[in-house]
Amino acid sequence: MSQNPSSESLTHLDAQGQAQMVDVSAKGQTVRTAIAVGRVRMLPETFTAIQSGNAPKGDVLGTARLAGIMAAKQTANLIPLCHPLPIHKVEVKITPDAELPGYQIQAEVKIKAETGVEMEALTAVSIAALTLYDMAKALEKSIQIEAIYLLQKTGGKSGDYSLL
Repeated sequence: MSQNPSSESLTHLDAQGQAQMVDVSAKGQTVRTAIAVGRVRMLPETFTAIQSGNAPKGDVLGTARLAGIMAAKQTANLIPLCHPLPIHKVEVKITPDAELPGYQIQAEVKIKAETGVEMEALTAVSIAALTLYDMAKALEKSIQIEAIYLLQKTGGKSGDYSLL
């Protein structure tokens, strides 16, 4: 799973070692997707309150889902060297998991462009998780955001990738 990048593969560095935005203008547009996941763990009482709709700030899950979608569209404004992308699809799913207790978050992003959408999917999950925390922090300050990672990607020069 872990790879050791060679200096030639560090495309965000120029010949002097300075950060740069990669020139993707010579690349062809292809359909690309990315799926990222994460989870939010909390006390059983907090989980029960959210599930029953008794959180002080209102619709915790709906707000977190919308925040994740909005975040994917803003990734280039948040991550310095990301390209602004013409996103065609963002889907954020927040699934209750009584075993945690808490929620599993999954974001899928799809585009047709010259570069991938891994960062958009990861950003969607991250912001959905942070919003869930914000919406429920009045109930519990010790909510934990865990295990955010890329689950799968398709398209592009590097090919497909999957942990499935």
